[in-house]
Amino acid sequence: MLKQGDSNPFNIVVIVAALGYFVDIYDLILFSIVRVPSLQAIGVPADQIKDSGIYLINMQMVGMLLGGIVWGVMGDKKGRLSTLFLTILLYSIANIANGFVQNLTQYAWLRLIAGFGLAGELGIGVTLVSEVMSKESRAWGTSIVSGIGILGAALAFYIAEWGWQEAYWTGGVLGLLLLGLRVYVHESGMFDNAKVAGVKRGNFLGLFTNGKRFIKYLCCILVGIPVWFAVGILITFSKEFGETLDITGAVSPGKSVLYHYIGAAFGSIITGFISQKLKSRKKALIIALLFLGGFCAWYFSAAGATPTLFYIITFILGLAMGYWGVFITVASEQFGTNIRSTVTTTVPNFVRGSTVPMIIWWNYMSAEMGMLQSAVVVAAVVIPLAIVAVFFLQETYGKDLDYIETD
Repeated sequence: MLKQGDSNPFNIVVIVAALGYFVDIYDLILFSIVRVPSLQAIGVPADQIKDSGIYLINMQMVGMLLGGIVWGVMGDKKGRLSTLFLTILLYSIANIANGFVQNLTQYAWLRLIAGFGLAGELGIGVTLVSEVMSKESRAWGTSIVSGIGILGAALAFYIAEWGWQEAYWTGGVLGLLLLGLRVYVHESGMFDNAKVAGVKRGNFLGLFTNGKRFIKYLCCILVGIPVWFAVGILITFSKEFGETLDITGAVSPGKSVLYHYIGAAFGSIITGFISQKLKSRKKALIIALLFLGGFCAWYFSAAGATPTLFYIITFILGLAMGYWGVFITVASEQFGTNIRSTVTTTVPNFVRGSTVPMIIWWNYMSAEMGMLQSAVVVAAVVIPLAIVAVFFLQETYGKDLDYIETD
Protein backbone atom coordinates (compact mmCIF):
# COMPACT_ATOMS: atom_id res chain seq x y z
CA MET A 1 0.00 0.00 0.00
CA LEU A 2 1.24 3.48 -0.82
CA LYS A 3 1.70 5.85 2.07
CA GLN A 4 2.07 9.59 2.08
CA GLY A 5 5.52 11.01 2.64
CA ASP A 6 7.69 10.03 -0.33
CA SER A 7 9.92 12.96 -1.22
CA ASN A 8 11.25 11.41 -4.44
CA PRO A 9 9.55 13.18 -7.38
CA PHE A 10 10.50 10.29 -9.68
CA ASN A 11 8.75 7.48 -7.79
CA ILE A 12 6.69 4.97 -9.74
CA VAL A 13 3.39 6.75 -9.08
CA VAL A 14 4.71 10.00 -10.56
CA ILE A 15 6.18 8.21 -13.58
CA VAL A 16 3.00 6.26 -14.32
CA ALA A 17 0.80 9.33 -13.77
CA ALA A 18 3.07 11.36 -16.09
CA LEU A 19 2.85 8.73 -18.84
CA GLY A 20 -0.92 8.60 -18.37
CA TYR A 21 -1.17 12.35 -18.79
CA PHE A 22 1.16 12.08 -21.80
CA VAL A 23 -1.40 9.85 -23.53
CA ASP A 24 -4.23 12.10 -22.30
CA ILE A 25 -2.69 15.21 -23.86
CA TYR A 26 -1.76 13.32 -27.02
CA ASP A 27 -5.40 12.51 -27.65
CA LEU A 28 -6.83 15.76 -26.36
CA ILE A 29 -4.67 17.89 -28.63
CA LEU A 30 -4.62 15.54 -31.60
CA PHE A 31 -7.91 16.88 -32.94
CA SER A 32 -6.52 20.42 -33.04
CA ILE A 33 -3.66 19.11 -35.18
CA VAL A 34 -5.65 16.90 -37.58
CA ARG A 35 -8.80 19.04 -37.66
CA VAL A 36 -8.39 20.29 -41.22
CA PRO A 37 -7.05 17.15 -42.97
CA SER A 38 -9.46 14.80 -41.20
CA LEU A 39 -12.50 16.92 -42.01
CA GLN A 40 -11.37 17.27 -45.60
CA ALA A 41 -10.91 13.49 -45.81
CA ILE A 42 -14.50 12.76 -44.77
CA GLY A 43 -15.87 15.23 -47.29
CA VAL A 44 -16.57 18.38 -45.29
CA PRO A 45 -16.63 21.39 -47.69
CA ALA A 46 -13.89 23.98 -47.25
CA ASP A 47 -16.32 26.71 -46.18
CA GLN A 48 -17.63 24.46 -43.37
CA ILE A 49 -14.27 23.41 -41.89
CA LYS A 50 -14.25 26.06 -39.17
CA ASP A 51 -17.86 25.51 -38.03
CA SER A 52 -17.46 21.72 -38.15
CA GLY A 53 -14.29 22.02 -36.11
CA ILE A 54 -16.10 24.11 -33.49
CA TYR A 55 -18.90 21.49 -33.37
CA LEU A 56 -16.46 18.61 -32.85
CA ILE A 57 -14.33 20.32 -30.20
CA ASN A 58 -17.53 21.25 -28.36
CA MET A 59 -18.65 17.60 -28.45
CA GLN A 60 -15.27 16.52 -27.07
CA MET A 61 -15.43 19.08 -24.29
CA VAL A 62 -19.00 18.18 -23.35
CA GLY A 63 -17.83 14.57 -23.06
CA MET A 64 -15.01 15.66 -20.77
CA LEU A 65 -17.38 17.71 -18.65
CA LEU A 66 -19.70 14.74 -18.11
CA GLY A 67 -16.83 12.31 -17.68
CA GLY A 68 -15.16 14.51 -15.11
CA ILE A 69 -18.18 14.22 -12.84
CA VAL A 70 -18.66 10.47 -13.31
CA TRP A 71 -14.99 9.47 -12.95
CA GLY A 72 -14.33 11.91 -10.10
CA VAL A 73 -17.18 10.51 -8.01
CA MET A 74 -16.15 6.95 -8.86
CA GLY A 75 -12.58 7.72 -7.83
CA ASP A 76 -13.78 8.68 -4.35
CA LYS A 77 -16.37 5.92 -4.04
CA LYS A 78 -14.71 2.92 -5.70
CA GLY A 79 -11.03 3.82 -5.66
CA ARG A 80 -8.50 5.74 -7.73
CA LEU A 81 -6.96 2.80 -9.61
CA SER A 82 -10.04 0.86 -10.71
CA THR A 83 -11.48 4.10 -12.10
CA LEU A 84 -8.26 4.80 -14.00
CA PHE A 85 -8.45 1.40 -15.68
CA LEU A 86 -11.94 2.13 -16.98
CA THR A 87 -11.09 5.60 -18.28
CA ILE A 88 -8.01 4.39 -20.16
CA LEU A 89 -9.87 1.47 -21.70
CA LEU A 90 -12.75 3.67 -22.88
CA TYR A 91 -10.71 6.41 -24.54
CA SER A 92 -8.32 3.91 -26.09
CA ILE A 93 -11.13 2.04 -27.83
CA ALA A 94 -12.79 5.30 -28.90
CA ASN A 95 -9.51 6.53 -30.38
CA ILE A 96 -8.99 3.40 -32.42
CA ALA A 97 -12.58 3.62 -33.71
CA ASN A 98 -12.03 7.32 -34.51
CA GLY A 99 -9.60 6.32 -37.24
CA PHE A 100 -12.42 4.61 -39.14
CA VAL A 101 -15.00 7.44 -39.23
CA GLN A 102 -16.75 8.11 -42.53
CA ASN A 103 -18.90 11.16 -41.73
CA LEU A 104 -19.25 14.09 -39.34
CA THR A 105 -21.90 12.41 -37.17
CA GLN A 106 -19.69 9.42 -36.43
CA TYR A 107 -16.77 11.74 -35.76
CA ALA A 108 -18.82 13.80 -33.30
CA TRP A 109 -20.04 10.82 -31.25
CA LEU A 110 -16.57 9.32 -31.00
CA ARG A 111 -15.12 12.67 -29.90
CA LEU A 112 -17.81 12.74 -27.20
CA ILE A 113 -16.96 9.21 -26.03
CA ALA A 114 -13.20 9.80 -26.18
CA GLY A 115 -13.61 13.05 -24.21
CA PHE A 116 -15.71 11.21 -21.62
CA GLY A 117 -12.96 8.62 -21.18
CA LEU A 118 -10.11 11.12 -21.13
CA ALA A 119 -11.76 13.12 -18.37
CA GLY A 120 -10.55 10.87 -15.57
CA GLU A 121 -6.84 10.47 -16.33
CA LEU A 122 -5.34 13.74 -15.09
CA GLY A 123 -7.48 14.35 -12.00
CA ILE A 124 -7.16 10.87 -10.57
CA GLY A 125 -3.45 10.71 -11.41
CA VAL A 126 -2.79 14.01 -9.61
CA THR A 127 -4.93 12.85 -6.67
CA LEU A 128 -2.71 9.77 -6.30
CA VAL A 129 0.50 11.79 -6.58
CA SER A 130 -0.73 14.40 -4.08
CA GLU A 131 -1.62 11.72 -1.56
CA VAL A 132 1.66 9.82 -1.91
CA MET A 133 4.23 12.63 -2.06
CA SER A 134 5.41 14.47 1.04
CA LYS A 135 3.63 17.78 1.66
CA GLU A 136 6.84 19.75 1.01
CA SER A 137 7.64 18.16 -2.35
CA ARG A 138 4.34 17.18 -3.95
CA ALA A 139 4.32 20.24 -6.25
CA TRP A 140 7.48 18.83 -7.82
CA GLY A 141 5.67 15.57 -8.44
CA THR A 142 2.61 17.15 -10.03
CA SER A 143 4.77 19.56 -12.06
CA ILE A 144 6.73 16.61 -13.47
CA VAL A 145 3.43 14.88 -14.30
CA SER A 146 2.26 18.00 -16.10
CA GLY A 147 5.59 18.75 -17.80
CA ILE A 148 6.11 15.24 -19.17
CA GLY A 149 2.43 14.80 -19.97
CA ILE A 150 2.22 18.00 -21.96
CA LEU A 151 4.92 16.69 -24.31
CA GLY A 152 2.29 14.27 -25.59
CA ALA A 153 1.26 17.14 -27.85
CA ALA A 154 4.68 17.02 -29.52
CA LEU A 155 4.31 13.30 -30.24
CA ALA A 156 0.83 13.94 -31.63
CA PHE A 157 2.29 16.45 -34.07
CA TYR A 158 4.92 14.04 -35.39
CA ILE A 159 2.61 11.01 -35.55
CA ALA A 160 0.02 13.12 -37.39
CA GLU A 161 2.59 13.46 -40.19
CA TRP A 162 1.87 9.79 -40.98
CA GLY A 163 -1.81 10.56 -41.48
CA TRP A 164 -4.78 11.51 -39.33
CA GLN A 165 -6.11 7.93 -39.13
CA GLU A 166 -2.75 6.51 -38.10
CA ALA A 167 -2.48 9.21 -35.43
CA TYR A 168 -5.79 8.17 -33.84
CA TRP A 169 -4.88 4.48 -33.98
CA THR A 170 -1.51 5.18 -32.36
CA GLY A 171 -3.20 7.05 -29.52
CA GLY A 172 -5.49 4.11 -28.87
CA VAL A 173 -2.62 1.62 -28.82
CA LEU A 174 -0.59 3.84 -26.45
CA GLY A 175 -3.53 3.89 -24.07
CA LEU A 176 -3.86 0.12 -24.09
CA LEU A 177 -0.12 -0.26 -23.46
CA LEU A 178 -0.45 2.10 -20.51
CA LEU A 179 -2.87 -0.32 -18.86
CA GLY A 180 0.00 -2.73 -18.39
CA LEU A 181 1.93 -0.23 -16.27
CA ARG A 182 -0.93 0.12 -13.80
CA VAL A 183 0.00 -3.22 -12.19
CA TYR A 184 2.97 -1.44 -10.57
CA VAL A 185 0.77 1.11 -8.79
CA HIS A 186 -1.38 0.40 -5.74
CA GLU A 187 -4.22 2.26 -4.12
CA SER A 188 -3.66 5.41 -2.09
CA GLY A 189 -3.29 4.79 1.63
CA MET A 190 -5.38 7.90 2.37
CA PHE A 191 -8.25 6.53 0.31
CA ASP A 192 -8.04 3.17 2.10
CA ASN A 193 -8.14 4.97 5.46
CA ALA A 194 -11.21 6.99 4.42
CA LYS A 195 -12.87 3.80 3.18
CA VAL A 196 -12.26 2.01 6.48
CA ALA A 197 -13.56 5.05 8.39
CA GLY A 198 -16.91 4.67 6.62
CA VAL A 199 -17.28 8.38 5.82
CA LYS A 200 -19.43 9.59 2.94
CA ARG A 201 -17.26 9.77 -0.17
CA GLY A 202 -17.63 11.35 -3.61
CA ASN A 203 -20.54 13.63 -2.71
CA PHE A 204 -20.50 15.85 -5.81
CA LEU A 205 -23.68 17.72 -4.85
CA GLY A 206 -22.08 18.51 -1.49
CA LEU A 207 -19.83 20.96 -3.33
CA PHE A 208 -22.89 23.14 -4.02
CA THR A 209 -24.79 22.88 -0.73
CA ASN A 210 -22.16 24.56 1.43
CA GLY A 211 -21.56 28.22 0.54
CA LYS A 212 -17.91 28.40 1.60
CA ARG A 213 -17.09 25.12 -0.16
CA PHE A 214 -18.89 26.20 -3.33
CA ILE A 215 -17.00 29.51 -3.54
CA LYS A 216 -13.71 27.66 -3.09
CA TYR A 217 -14.68 25.15 -5.81
CA LEU A 218 -15.82 27.90 -8.21
CA CYS A 219 -12.59 29.85 -7.68
CA CYS A 220 -10.54 26.74 -8.50
CA ILE A 221 -12.37 26.51 -11.83
CA LEU A 222 -12.01 30.21 -12.63
CA VAL A 223 -8.24 30.07 -12.08
CA GLY A 224 -7.82 27.48 -14.83
CA ILE A 225 -10.10 28.92 -17.52
CA PRO A 226 -7.46 31.20 -19.16
CA VAL A 227 -5.42 28.10 -20.04
CA TRP A 228 -8.22 26.76 -22.18
CA PHE A 229 -8.95 30.17 -23.63
CA ALA A 230 -5.40 30.08 -24.98
CA VAL A 231 -5.56 26.43 -26.12
CA GLY A 232 -9.17 26.20 -27.28
CA ILE A 233 -9.28 29.50 -29.17
CA LEU A 234 -5.89 31.11 -29.80
CA ILE A 235 -4.01 27.90 -30.62
CA THR A 236 -6.72 25.66 -32.08
CA PHE A 237 -7.79 28.41 -34.51
CA SER A 238 -4.30 29.82 -35.07
CA LYS A 239 -4.64 29.30 -38.83
CA GLU A 240 -7.65 31.64 -38.95
CA PHE A 241 -6.00 34.14 -36.56
CA GLY A 242 -2.91 34.11 -38.77
CA GLU A 243 -5.04 35.11 -41.76
CA THR A 244 -6.78 37.85 -39.75
CA LEU A 245 -3.43 39.20 -38.51
CA ASP A 246 -1.98 39.14 -42.05
CA ILE A 247 0.88 36.88 -41.00
CA THR A 248 3.28 36.85 -43.95
CA GLY A 249 2.92 33.10 -44.56
CA ALA A 250 0.47 30.30 -43.86
CA VAL A 251 0.16 29.30 -40.19
CA SER A 252 -0.01 25.57 -39.47
CA PRO A 253 -2.32 24.69 -36.53
CA GLY A 254 -0.19 21.61 -35.94
CA LYS A 255 3.00 23.65 -35.55
CA SER A 256 1.20 26.14 -33.31
CA VAL A 257 0.13 23.28 -31.04
CA LEU A 258 3.64 21.79 -31.09
CA TYR A 259 5.45 24.98 -30.09
CA HIS A 260 2.77 25.98 -27.61
CA TYR A 261 2.94 22.68 -25.74
CA ILE A 262 6.73 22.53 -25.76
CA GLY A 263 6.55 25.93 -24.07
CA ALA A 264 3.94 24.61 -21.65
CA ALA A 265 6.19 21.66 -20.71
CA PHE A 266 8.98 24.05 -19.74
CA GLY A 267 6.46 26.40 -18.13
CA SER A 268 5.11 23.63 -15.94
CA ILE A 269 8.55 22.96 -14.45
CA ILE A 270 9.28 26.69 -14.10
CA THR A 271 5.98 27.38 -12.31
CA GLY A 272 6.53 24.39 -10.04
CA PHE A 273 10.01 25.72 -9.21
CA ILE A 274 8.60 29.18 -8.45
CA SER A 275 5.94 27.61 -6.23
CA GLN A 276 8.59 25.68 -4.27
CA LYS A 277 11.07 28.57 -4.14
CA LEU A 278 8.51 31.09 -2.88
CA LYS A 279 6.79 28.40 -0.77
CA SER A 280 3.52 29.70 -2.14
CA ARG A 281 1.11 28.26 -4.70
CA LYS A 282 -0.85 31.51 -4.89
CA LYS A 283 2.13 33.73 -5.73
CA ALA A 284 3.19 31.31 -8.49
CA LEU A 285 -0.32 31.40 -9.98
CA ILE A 286 -0.53 35.20 -9.89
CA ILE A 287 2.86 35.54 -11.62
CA ALA A 288 1.85 33.08 -14.35
CA LEU A 289 -1.51 34.75 -14.98
CA LEU A 290 0.06 38.20 -15.27
CA PHE A 291 2.53 36.89 -17.81
CA LEU A 292 -0.25 35.10 -19.68
CA GLY A 293 -2.17 38.38 -19.99
CA GLY A 294 0.90 40.16 -21.33
CA PHE A 295 1.67 37.42 -23.85
CA CYS A 296 -1.94 37.36 -25.07
CA ALA A 297 -1.61 41.09 -25.76
CA TRP A 298 1.52 40.35 -27.82
CA TYR A 299 -0.40 37.68 -29.77
CA PHE A 300 -3.22 40.13 -30.54
CA SER A 301 -0.79 42.80 -31.75
CA ALA A 302 1.29 40.54 -34.02
CA ALA A 303 -0.15 41.93 -37.26
CA GLY A 304 2.20 41.46 -40.21
CA ALA A 305 4.56 39.16 -38.30
CA THR A 306 6.39 36.28 -39.96
CA PRO A 307 5.21 32.72 -39.27
CA THR A 308 8.43 32.15 -37.29
CA LEU A 309 7.70 35.05 -34.95
CA PHE A 310 4.09 33.89 -34.63
CA TYR A 311 5.26 30.41 -33.55
CA ILE A 312 7.64 32.02 -31.05
CA ILE A 313 4.66 33.85 -29.56
CA THR A 314 2.69 30.59 -29.29
CA PHE A 315 5.72 29.02 -27.54
CA ILE A 316 5.91 31.89 -25.04
CA LEU A 317 2.16 31.69 -24.45
CA GLY A 318 2.82 28.06 -23.54
CA LEU A 319 5.42 29.08 -20.96
CA ALA A 320 2.76 31.13 -19.16
CA MET A 321 0.00 28.52 -19.36
CA GLY A 322 2.41 26.01 -17.80
CA TYR A 323 0.81 26.93 -14.48
CA TRP A 324 -1.71 24.15 -15.23
CA GLY A 325 0.20 21.62 -13.07
CA VAL A 326 0.30 23.93 -10.02
CA PHE A 327 -3.35 24.84 -10.63
CA ILE A 328 -4.40 21.15 -10.46
CA THR A 329 -2.27 20.69 -7.35
CA VAL A 330 -4.01 23.63 -5.68
CA ALA A 331 -7.44 22.19 -6.49
CA SER A 332 -6.41 18.84 -5.03
CA GLU A 333 -5.03 20.45 -1.87
CA GLN A 334 -8.13 22.54 -1.15
CA PHE A 335 -10.39 19.60 -0.19
CA GLY A 336 -10.45 16.51 2.05
CA THR A 337 -9.65 12.91 1.09
CA ASN A 338 -13.29 11.84 0.84
CA ILE A 339 -14.00 14.32 -1.98
CA ARG A 340 -10.50 14.98 -3.34
CA SER A 341 -10.82 12.80 -6.45
CA THR A 342 -14.19 14.36 -7.26
CA VAL A 343 -12.74 17.86 -7.07
CA THR A 344 -9.41 17.14 -8.76
CA THR A 345 -11.15 15.40 -11.66
CA THR A 346 -14.12 17.71 -12.15
CA VAL A 347 -12.25 21.02 -11.82
CA PRO A 348 -9.95 20.58 -14.87
CA ASN A 349 -12.84 19.15 -16.87
CA PHE A 350 -15.14 22.04 -16.02
CA VAL A 351 -12.26 24.26 -17.14
CA ARG A 352 -11.99 22.30 -20.39
CA GLY A 353 -15.78 22.33 -20.69
CA SER A 354 -15.72 26.13 -20.36
CA THR A 355 -14.21 26.09 -23.84
CA VAL A 356 -17.73 25.46 -25.18
CA PRO A 357 -19.36 28.69 -23.91
CA MET A 358 -16.15 30.64 -24.60
CA ILE A 359 -16.09 29.51 -28.23
CA ILE A 360 -19.82 30.14 -28.64
CA TRP A 361 -19.44 33.62 -27.13
CA TRP A 362 -16.32 34.36 -29.19
CA ASN A 363 -17.91 33.09 -32.40
CA TYR A 364 -21.09 35.10 -31.76
CA MET A 365 -19.17 38.34 -31.16
CA SER A 366 -17.00 37.65 -34.21
CA ALA A 367 -19.95 38.34 -36.50
CA GLU A 368 -20.08 41.94 -35.26
CA MET A 369 -16.51 42.87 -34.31
CA GLY A 370 -14.32 40.25 -35.99
CA MET A 371 -12.59 37.22 -34.53
CA LEU A 372 -9.56 39.14 -33.23
CA GLN A 373 -11.43 41.84 -31.34
CA SER A 374 -13.88 39.33 -29.88
CA ALA A 375 -10.96 37.22 -28.62
CA VAL A 376 -9.55 40.33 -26.91
CA VAL A 377 -12.89 40.78 -25.11
CA VAL A 378 -12.92 37.15 -23.90
CA ALA A 379 -9.33 37.46 -22.66
CA ALA A 380 -10.15 40.73 -20.88
CA VAL A 381 -12.83 38.88 -18.91
CA VAL A 382 -11.34 35.47 -18.10
CA ILE A 383 -7.80 36.52 -17.10
CA PRO A 384 -8.77 39.21 -14.53
CA LEU A 385 -11.43 36.85 -13.11
CA ALA A 386 -8.78 34.18 -12.65
CA ILE A 387 -6.45 36.60 -10.83
CA VAL A 388 -9.23 37.68 -8.46
CA ALA A 389 -10.18 34.02 -7.84
CA VAL A 390 -6.66 33.19 -6.65
CA PHE A 391 -7.07 35.57 -3.71
CA PHE A 392 -10.13 33.63 -2.49
CA LEU A 393 -8.21 30.33 -2.31
CA GLN A 394 -6.33 29.01 0.71
CA GLU A 395 -2.56 28.94 0.55
CA THR A 396 -1.83 25.20 0.51
CA TYR A 397 1.96 24.95 0.35
CA GLY A 398 2.97 22.39 2.99
CA LYS A 399 -0.64 21.54 3.88
CA ASP A 400 -1.31 18.09 5.37
CA LEU A 401 -3.85 16.33 3.12
CA ASP A 402 -4.75 13.45 5.43
CA TYR A 403 -8.13 14.79 6.56
CA ILE A 404 -11.83 14.35 5.85
CA GLU A 405 -14.14 17.01 4.42
CA THR A 406 -17.10 17.58 6.75
CA ASP A 407 -20.09 19.92 6.81
